[in-house]
Amino acid sequence: MTKEIRTYRWLALSSYFALFACVLLWQFATGYSEQSVLFRTLFWVVPLLFPMYGMVKGKPYTHAWANFILMWYFLHSLTMLYVAPEQRFWAGTELILTTLAFAGCTLYARHQGRALGLGLKKLKDEKTK
Repeated sequence: MTKEIRTYRWLALSSYFALFACVLLWQFATGYSEQSVLFRTLFWVVPLLFPMYGMVKGKPYTHAWANFILMWYFLHSLTMLYVAPEQRFWAGTELILTTLAFAGCTLYARHQGRALGLGLKKLKDEKTK
């Protein structure tokens, strides 16, 4: 793994785990929500757990599909910035961490996938065989 790819992996993992910690603190330590603990756990914490194992293992495919989950938090942060001025700190933090995680996951998946020879074959290359 090149230094550049390690940097992308570090960005992806550090911002993803920081986002996980931010969500935990926001949902459970601040007391902002009137929702039940079970609902908050299932709705906000569990989705972030799905790609964690593959990300820790360094799988490019997992980094790529983790972006779909990150978009949920991206949209949540933008919505909260608009509708809840008293929670702008948390929403802004979530937005920054989600954006960094998205960039790190995308760059890692792209570069490590290419280094491993993974990826979709182009249709024109398949037709020439």
